[in-house]
Amino acid sequence: MSAAQTLTPLVQANDVHKSFDQLEVLKGIDLDVMPGEVVVILGPSGSGKSTFLRCINHLEAINKGFIAVDGEQIGYRLRGDRLEKLSANGIARQRRKIGMVFQQFNLYPHMTVLQNIIEAPVGIHGESRQEATRNALSLLERVGLSEKAGSYPRQLSGGQQQRVAIARALAIKPKLMLFDEPTSALDPELVGEVLATMRDLAKQGLTMIVVTHEIGFAREAADRVVFMDGGKIVEMGSPDDVIGNPQHPRTKAFLSRFL
Repeated sequence: MSAAQTLTPLVQANDVHKSFDQLEVLKGIDLDVMPGEVVVILGPSGSGKSTFLRCINHLEAINKGFIAVDGEQIGYRLRGDRLEKLSANGIARQRRKIGMVFQQFNLYPHMTVLQNIIEAPVGIHGESRQEATRNALSLLERVGLSEKAGSYPRQLSGGQQQRVAIARALAIKPKLMLFDEPTSALDPELVGEVLATMRDLAKQGLTMIVVTHEIGFAREAADRVVFMDGGKIVEMGSPDDVIGNPQHPRTKAFLSRFL
């Protein structure tokens, strides 16, 4: 990561606040993510991890602060000296830079694997079906599912469905991938195949922000680990520092359940 340190951050989050009615979920998040960096966010349920991910691609609008991806403020544009909310089309254009994989696979059950993957490139982004199909088959090979192009989601295991979901997210050629607890809905024996796919993406230099409870993945694949609690970043550093030698009592208490 030493070369990346001289670059402009791909993701910039500054003083991000988010509330749902009277419940303040994010209480001033500051985080920069460099191109090619893998950042893993750990923390207990309700700490704001998933909400922060959803704010990055404007699935949730923030109440205060700003988030920029690739130098562009998400959800807004500056007109003169004031911010204007982007239209739905403007937000969709920004999301082309951002792929997201959720806890649930969210595949279209009536479409084959191949159809699921080419749906957004063709239907939303105007890519030719031929080009989208060629890219989709390459992505299926990348996630180890070349033989499943004609299968339907119901014919796949949970781990296979999640790997298809990863290929679908990659099909829009994003600069940033967000993973929101991608293994939490899987049977334990299927977790490894999804994490292996994610490790391969990390090795290939894809910028990733991963919310997970998989401590082994964080230790092995992350450049930085962020620990969140109560809507704030409590501790941040290398995996060796945060996982191997945590300083904050909340981080220590959380990790003690896993290590």
